[in-house]
Amino acid sequence: MRLTLVDTLSTILFFTILAALTELYVAGMESADVLKTRLIMVPLMILTGRPYGVWRDWFFAGTKPTVSWSKSLIDGLAFLTFQLPIYGLTLWIAGADFDEIGTLLGSTAVLMLIVSRPFGLFLQAMRKLADVGT
Repeated sequence: MRLTLVDTLSTILFFTILAALTELYVAGMESADVLKTRLIMVPLMILTGRPYGVWRDWFFAGTKPTVSWSKSLIDGLAFLTFQLPIYGLTLWIAGADFDEIGTLLGSTAVLMLIVSRPFGLFLQAMRKLADVGT
């Protein structure tokens, strides 16, 4: 139960801060719109926080990476294979067409690779701080 709580709260904290800063300073969204967007995303993060932690743990247990670059690679693969299908489904539900989904998934994959290792390290640090194992 504690691991579920840590993984879920870590996901909410990390991605709320990252996305809010991106929405404010990169996209130029108004503060009220950023708040609305972040509040809409919290339920999805609650649903996916712990399942992603389990998925990531499974990737690491199966590959047992030992050096920094291989840990980054595994974090990237775990994140992409878990999050891209969810994002694609979200886009489809929102009404995006096939070309839009393909374009967005391609560009988003690059961003996901960039944030996957920092998030993985953050998740590990929060688990250690809370004294919970995998």
